[in-house]
Amino acid sequence: MTLAYATSPVMDKKRRTAGNILIYAAGLVLMGSACTKLVGVPAVVAQMSLLGLTDGRLTLVGLLEIFSAVLFIYPPVRSIGLLVVSSYLGGAICAHVQHGQYGAAFSPAMVLGLCWLGAYLRHPQVLWSFGSQPRQLEGELSR
Repeated sequence: MTLAYATSPVMDKKRRTAGNILIYAAGLVLMGSACTKLVGVPAVVAQMSLLGLTDGRLTLVGLLEIFSAVLFIYPPVRSIGLLVVSSYLGGAICAHVQHGQYGAAFSPAMVLGLCWLGAYLRHPQVLWSFGSQPRQLEGELSR
């Protein structure tokens, strides 16, 4: 089963445009954040060293962040990119929470929310299971 959308072509175009804006904005935020890690901005290095990420590990984190952003921005592999970005940012949230940096966990959570909102607006099928599950349950309950 597929999700049913009762929208006009104009609204579909606006939704896709909004989704594209959010996808590219989130991708640019990720790339900017990665660059601060790779360049070694002192405030970022200090923050990341509190998490135990210094030198080669910090470089690896920056490269992983760029890799996830590129996968997410490039449309042919965006579905995989969304999974990789979700994993990367989920790990960032976890690392901050594990070290008691609850405020610092807010930024990756916001970027992750923007990624998912942008992906949903541009590709509503990413939430396909929400459209088919209730209908399946209704059929199973009536048996």
